[in-house]
Amino acid sequence: MARVELKNLEKVYGGAFKAVHGINLDIEDGEFMVFVGPSGCAKSTTLRMVAGLEEITGGEILIDGERVNDLPPGKRSIAMVFQNYALYPHMKVRGNLAFGLKIAGTPKAEIEAAIAQVARMLEIEPLLDRLPKQLSGGQAQRVALGRALIKKPGVFLFDEPLSNLDAQLRASMRVRITDLHRQLKAEGLSSTVIYVTHDQTEAMTMGDRICVMQAGRIMQVATPKALYNNPANLFVAGFIGSPEMNLIDVGLEGSEIVIGSQRLALTPELGSRLAARPQQSVLGLRPQHMALAPEGQGISARLKHAEFMGHEVYLHADFEGRTLVGVVSAQDFETLGRTERIHLRPDATKLHIFDRADGRNLTL
Repeated sequence: MARVELKNLEKVYGGAFKAVHGINLDIEDGEFMVFVGPSGCAKSTTLRMVAGLEEITGGEILIDGERVNDLPPGKRSIAMVFQNYALYPHMKVRGNLAFGLKIAGTPKAEIEAAIAQVARMLEIEPLLDRLPKQLSGGQAQRVALGRALIKKPGVFLFDEPLSNLDAQLRASMRVRITDLHRQLKAEGLSSTVIYVTHDQTEAMTMGDRICVMQAGRIMQVATPKALYNNPANLFVAGFIGSPEMNLIDVGLEGSEIVIGSQRLALTPELGSRLAARPQQSVLGLRPQHMALAPEGQGISARLKHAEFMGHEVYLHADFEGRTLVGVVSAQDFETLGRTERIHLRPDATKLHIFDRADGRNLTL
């Protein structure tokens, strides 16, 4: 196992473009940390700096208290799993698993024992004598995982390892990787993980904590539940959650939110907390936190279309020129009948108010 510390970490390209802006992050021993964010946010760049594949411009990286800035990848007690698997095409699975240990001079008997253990753990025993071209995507990814696992590193680094797989296989591999992490942790083996993805489903279902990044900066680090329920700013609020949070420009007047020509009452506690806040703000509403209401209650909007998702229905409505999304049960949707207008009543205890200027969540 290993603890990873990023201290004022920076990456500048060509002496001009700053890709990573002095980030600070502590990843605990045995933790499964996920970096998530849109393309170009520098999550993979940060991971590659930890791996030693990208030069560090400024700051420090410590693994178990040791500064590794100037150490080559092979001296950092890390193992990396790539998006494209990076298997040696001319070697059979057995050879791919053994390669790193052979280079390190590990005795043959120990290599064979390690291959047997990893193959059993990942259920790839029948694949040991196949070449990579004879493997499916899921099988190849398990072999790549095994090649990292067999090295018994202090830290596992995953760079979007599931993005080449179809949706069903991604779901099964998510479970396999998280189960493997728990198994290793329970057995006291190497289990610190840094996992990069652009897929929030992977982030929310796999991570102990999630580091949300934008434009080379950390926007928030928290558990999946905390990110969803208490986004620190507008970016996290809009990025985390599916369907995404409704974000609407509003005004604050006393104990009411002014939304176009309509008004919503704040709870007394929230109203008093926001009394001295900016009058022009942004209201955040999770689609799941709005219920169908009788006419004259809640927010009135024109229904544009409905997406049937099985047990629930996504309602897309036009609210005074803005698109508003609500989620209701299929049973409640059936009670609507044929209608052009719907009325959605937000849960007053689940409102988020953001400062329009700096994006801070004022309700935290």
